[in-house]
Amino acid sequence: MRLALIAAAIMASLIVGYVAYVTMIGNPRVVTDLKEHPMGERAERAMLLTFPDGKTIPVNYLREDNRVYAGADGAWWRAFDGEGAAVTLLIQGEALTGHATVELRDQEFIDDVFSRLRPTVPEWLPDWANGKLVIVDLKVSAD
Repeated sequence: MRLALIAAAIMASLIVGYVAYVTMIGNPRVVTDLKEHPMGERAERAMLLTFPDGKTIPVNYLREDNRVYAGADGAWWRAFDGEGAAVTLLIQGEALTGHATVELRDQEFIDDVFSRLRPTVPEWLPDWANGKLVIVDLKVSAD
């Protein structure tokens, strides 16, 4: 019993440490890199997504015409459940606006998009561990 408690405490510490690292060190470095090097290697795979409340996070993306797909690892996808929400994106230095929703039902569509969005994810990884698919329909400006 004592060994199980020690193992649980170690796991909890690792999880808290990882979350702290990502939010306080990892993400700010990525945000800075995406802003300072909009045509860099990282910017080919990651964009900045800004929520209606102003929170900004870096996420991987796939842009196809006037639609952008993002893989959501973590609970942030819940902001786009139901009716979705307006968002701002920074993709390779270009500021874009759109409406984000999350696709939870059409697994065939989700798998198809993830095969292009994250082509190196192992096939043995279960769908529930592969993130949620966030879809951003971009506003097209009338020139």
